[in-house]
Order: sequence, then C-alpha cells, then structure tokens
Amino acid sequence: MKTLVPAVMALALSASALIAGGDTPAPEGAKVYFIGLADGDTVQSPLTIAFGLENMGVAPAGVEKDGTGHHHLLIDRPPLGQGEDGADELTYGLPADDHHKHFGGGQTQVTLELEPGKHTLQLVMGDAGHVPHSTPVTSDMITIIVE
Repeated sequence: MKTLVPAVMALALSASALIAGGDTPAPEGAKVYFIGLADGDTVQSPLTIAFGLENMGVAPAGVEKDGTGHHHLLIDRPPLGQGEDGADELTYGLPADDHHKHFGGGQTQVTLELEPGKHTLQLVMGDAGHVPHSTPVTSDMITIIVE
C-alpha cells in the first residue's frame, strides 16, 4: 500500500502536466482551427493551410500582450503534450524543426510542400516565448492524405 500511493500521485501529476501549459493565461473561450481543411481530406501539394482563431488575438513572438499569442503547426507528431518531449514542450516551449513550424511573425497561413501519403496536423497557440498558454489553445489533430 505504501508504494501504491506514490505511484498514484506520480500518475496524477504526469496526467495533469499533459493538460497544463506555461504561465500565460489563455482568454476564456479561445479556439484555434483549420479553415477549409478537415480530418480525412485528400489534398494536393503544395498545400495552403489557413489558421482560424476565435476569442483571441494574434501578436508576434516576443510581444507580451494580454489575450494574444502566435500560431504553431505540428506536423506528423503526437498531439501537443504527448510523446517523448510532451511535458517539456508544455513548460519550456515548442522546438523549431520539421515537425514544429513557428509563425512568430503573426502569420495566419502557410503554403507547404508535403510528401505524398498520410500526414497529421495540429495547430497550437504559443505565448511571446513559444510556450503554450496555461490552458493550451489547440485545434483537433487532423489527418490528411496528400496525393
């Protein structure tokens, strides 16, 4: 029984880390979503992806303004907060690589070349320092097929 309690507490703490982001609060009711792109869509490359946002403003990276953030696109990786570096990205920020596209200039769309096949996509809002908000603002993860 003595070993069960710490194990249960550790599990509860790790689960809560998956749903909590950094220190910057997100506006109530904030939503990010794909415009004109849905789960299961078949598309051609290059693909223009437009980012929708409700109840929140866009500000470039480095600008600290209440109720704002900037877009990030996660490509072909687990949903935000999951996977090998899930807890780190929620606390310390999103890396910049082929699986994490940053739009720190305040961009609201991108045109990408994607290889043929299945790809997963998820949008995530980040604060001035690329850290997801304390309640992360994320889209649903979608899967698209590139012909």
